[in-house]
Amino acid sequence: MTENQDVDRLDKFVLDFGKLKNEISKVIVGQDQVVKEVLISVFSGGHCLLIGVPGLAKTLLVNTVSDTLGLSFNRIQFTPDLMPSDIIGSEILDEKRQFKFIKGPIFSNLILADEINRTPPKTQSALLEAMQEKSITNSGHSYKLDNPFFVLATQNPIEQEGTYPLPEAQLDRFMFNVVLDYPKYDEELKIVKQTINVSDHHNVDKVMKSEDILLYQDLIQRIPVTDNVIEYIVKLVSSTRPDSSYSDSIMKDYIDWGAGPRASQYMLIASKCHAAINGKYSPDIEDVKSIAKPILRHRLVKNYKAEAEGLSVDDIIDNLI
Repeated sequence: MTENQDVDRLDKFVLDFGKLKNEISKVIVGQDQVVKEVLISVFSGGHCLLIGVPGLAKTLLVNTVSDTLGLSFNRIQFTPDLMPSDIIGSEILDEKRQFKFIKGPIFSNLILADEINRTPPKTQSALLEAMQEKSITNSGHSYKLDNPFFVLATQNPIEQEGTYPLPEAQLDRFMFNVVLDYPKYDEELKIVKQTINVSDHHNVDKVMKSEDILLYQDLIQRIPVTDNVIEYIVKLVSSTRPDSSYSDSIMKDYIDWGAGPRASQYMLIASKCHAAINGKYSPDIEDVKSIAKPILRHRLVKNYKAEAEGLSVDDIIDNLI
């Protein structure tokens, strides 16, 4: 593919991205930053963890994204009694008394892992291979998942009874940790009016299909990046580690564990996508700063001193960038 063709396709990607946001805004009022970050994770080939109190349309957002992208969609409600086989599938005896694998809901383009922290670690671990390798293993046999494949998980930050903290290995597999906040007054007014006026309910149009997503993912992977941006990314991630020569006194005082190399990899691809949606053909440091917070916030582990002084991870990242 020639350089001119890539430029033309990047220009088309900007238009298609705008159409996607417009379609989603028919259903999701406000939450522009959240929608943008979810779509960036999709076109970067990453997974997304959505954190917010009940009623902020987390599930509706995921449903709407799947409709606009023309993807197959499955919702898995994570509960304490959920088993790994309820996610990946299981083997049964068929009429010929042969074992036959029945695929679970994980075999879909877009998976909504609803309230992912309500299920025990044993079941959560069923997602580890799927999220990293895009495949699952059952009874010694490996099965490829659909392509493209995304996990969008939701989590309620308030209720902690009957929940299980996500293992660090699983948290690290999420490209973004997206925090949903309460809507503004005008936005909430519009939301309430939509619920009482049936005529205001919108059906979204399909803007893309899976082949388009794969094409754009490949295109974004091939966007060139200058050495100074790559060096900035690696130094930024290294500075989150308390024992690094790049970390400052705040990191050494308030952070127990920093981000690993996967954060650098995600930051590189996400900054490419952020540059592309803004009509740029190569990312700069501003693009890196724009996507740094959702990539780093679930990879930094605060210590007791930060807890005692009421410092949030976001406060620490703001100081970092």
